[in-house]
Amino acid sequence: MSPIRPAAVVVLAAGEGTRMKSATPKVLHQICGRSLVGHVVAAARELEPEHLVVVVGHGRGQVTAHLAAFDPRVRTAVQLEQAGTGHAVRTALESLADDDVDLTGTVLVTCGDTPLLTAETLRELAAAHERDGNAVTVLTAEVPDPTGYGRIVRAADGSVSAIVEQKDATDEQRRIAEINSGVFAYDAKLLTEALGKITRNNAQGEEYLTDTLEILRLAGHRVGASMAADHREIAGINNRVQLAQARRDLNERLLHAAMLAGTTVVDPATTWVDATVEFAPDTVVHPGTQLHGTTRLESGAEVGPNSTLTDTLVGAGARVTFSVAEGAEIGPEASVGPYAYLRPGTRLGRKAKAGTYVEMKNAQVGEGSKVPHLSYVGDATIGEHTNIGAASVFVNYDGERKHHSTVGSYCRTGADNMFVAPVTVGDGVYTAAGSVITKDVPAGSLAVARGQQRNIEGWVVRKRPGSAAAQAAERAEQGE
Repeated sequence: MSPIRPAAVVVLAAGEGTRMKSATPKVLHQICGRSLVGHVVAAARELEPEHLVVVVGHGRGQVTAHLAAFDPRVRTAVQLEQAGTGHAVRTALESLADDDVDLTGTVLVTCGDTPLLTAETLRELAAAHERDGNAVTVLTAEVPDPTGYGRIVRAADGSVSAIVEQKDATDEQRRIAEINSGVFAYDAKLLTEALGKITRNNAQGEEYLTDTLEILRLAGHRVGASMAADHREIAGINNRVQLAQARRDLNERLLHAAMLAGTTVVDPATTWVDATVEFAPDTVVHPGTQLHGTTRLESGAEVGPNSTLTDTLVGAGARVTFSVAEGAEIGPEASVGPYAYLRPGTRLGRKAKAGTYVEMKNAQVGEGSKVPHLSYVGDATIGEHTNIGAASVFVNYDGERKHHSTVGSYCRTGADNMFVAPVTVGDGVYTAAGSVITKDVPAGSLAVARGQQRNIEGWVVRKRPGSAAAQAAERAEQGE
């Protein structure tokens, strides 16, 4: 049987989220590299719905712009009046109707603050809904402590006879551990009819989506339930404490999947990854490592300890330790660190090295070339099998513009060299220690660009009489 393709998925993301105590709309807070609503949209997109509608309200300008960048195919519907979940869903369906969309089939309704909800659980909800011929199917879960949640009361045939809120529940009903998640699957036509019958006759004066269950049940339709395998999936985020817990739960899930797929994570408790990070088999991640964005580790790569990589490719067999990289490409068998900083545009070739206290930006380093320590390489191209001496700087900025430098292959540059861009150093060049290279150097040359040394004998004794240095010099002259 082919997977169910919903007619639509409606994501409710209009709430203010006052308990977050934030100027940022709640659904835009991030965990593991995505916003809360981004995680929900990504899960829904895996079902390939015909339409994906996010209902926005509070901070709608920010949320709409974020969604347009995250998934341009998402449709947004604006809930101008925050008048309840039923009103929000009606707003979404009306936006589709305005474009002459005639919904038939299954409509899923989910929440924009449930980042742990998986596509597999949504797919099972849709399948159970159609398999059982329900008018509406509630996603439920059994939780360790159901206090405060609406309890699911089931009939003898397993259908849902009622959802009873905590304040209205009997002692027996309060012992029920199965709760309502706020996520539903509906028959599209019956949902539209039921929404038209919701009233605002309640203390909040709002249209509650849950009222549709009673409306449909009283009309003789079946109300069913599908239970999530892990109750953490349905957890909504309402404050920063819950945000942190969700981040840990999702991180644990991501690392678990990576380890089952062949990655060694030495200490999952101190390793943090984004949902978009990719691992090839036989990779190793050491403690204290953070992997963000589109970072990918190829087979045999080893990262950490205490390294942070963002949008970085680590080639097969490469090693990164105690370092930071952003927007970089580390070639196969290359070596980075300890304490290196690779900034955007850095490309290390096979077996290249960016060593201790080396910073690179917009730099291409060829195969086998090394920048071992204490150097800055910016806006530069270095050929193959070249060694850059310690404490070297590629001086790329003239105060107004950046300029590019090129060092050829098989070069040996001395310690404490300054390469003042734009400058080109040919293949096979040697440069003397302490040189400031301001002119192009032809291939095979030795470049010496420093003042000649001059020794002024007796200066210390004459100019610093009585000092410790002068006394040492005098003893040396006397042969002591």
